[in-house]
Amino acid sequence: MSPTTNLKIEKACINALEKIRQIGRDDFNEVQSKLEYVIGSYQYDHNPVGLYEVGAMALNKLKGAKTEKPKLITKKLLDELEKALEKA
Repeated sequence: MSPTTNLKIEKACINALEKIRQIGRDDFNEVQSKLEYVIGSYQYDHNPVGLYEVGAMALNKLKGAKTEKPKLITKKLLDELEKALEKA
């Protein structure tokens, strides 16, 4: 994977983490802690595998939240995460 692709998934995961923190729901706690861990891990070792795995989990949770409250999650955030995950 190219460094540009890795930067896209890192940025998408950071944006997802920020949104999850903003939402603050208990059912997001597991995904939030995993995102925090894999982002830190990636910044240390530059291995993006965890970003892709947990990014996919975050995407599913965010899509579920969007169906419940459509204005809570932007389409742009979901699209950014989906596109970054497609590059895997």
